[in-house]
Amino acid sequence: MALGPDRARLAREALAGYPHGPDAPLVARDAALARASSARSLVLVEGVSDQVAVETLAGRLSLDLAGAGVVVLPMGGAHAVASHLLLFGPHGADLSLGGLCDEAEEEYFRRGLAVAGVGEPQSRAEMEALGFFVCVEDLEDELIRASGRESIEVMLDAQGDRGSFQTLQKQAAWRDEPFEAQMRRFLSAGARRKSRYAGLLAGALPLERMPEPLLGVLARAE
Repeated sequence: MALGPDRARLAREALAGYPHGPDAPLVARDAALARASSARSLVLVEGVSDQVAVETLAGRLSLDLAGAGVVVLPMGGAHAVASHLLLFGPHGADLSLGGLCDEAEEEYFRRGLAVAGVGEPQSRAEMEALGFFVCVEDLEDELIRASGRESIEVMLDAQGDRGSFQTLQKQAAWRDEPFEAQMRRFLSAGARRKSRYAGLLAGALPLERMPEPLLGVLARAE
């Protein structure tokens, strides 16, 4: 009988070089903070999954972030943005700053930018002019919609996750929801899964369909 994909091995390979487990957010933040001491530019993101997506796309675009002095810093949530902007903005280390946030956390970022003296954006266009981009609803949702159902189902098969996803689709709370909402729920079931698929989706999506916030924040960092 044919064996399916080795899910554990594939997960390890997809997250090679990134922390996982309960302490992953703290470990990732501490590692980025250590690199930030000699950085020229910071990209502030909410979590590890965002970091994985940004750095995966940078690799595809042949951008040497480390060589350019760019650090992608997962803050551990949008609530921490003001403190990071104060630490690294014009009243602190005065680095070049950019970032990504989820739609629901946009106001945290606007207030943080104002408090830290970076700017007082009144619109998303003004936020983007400062280097900060808003994902609708979040970066995973942007990647899922851009990828499309067919491509994602092929990926789920390749990763050995199709059966688990189909189990979720049959649940009463999710069976009538659109595919995109089901997939977001599937990814949110575990931080490791969310980070793994952030990299897989950013690594497989044709560049011409890449979400604008992801492209924009890298262009700013470069």
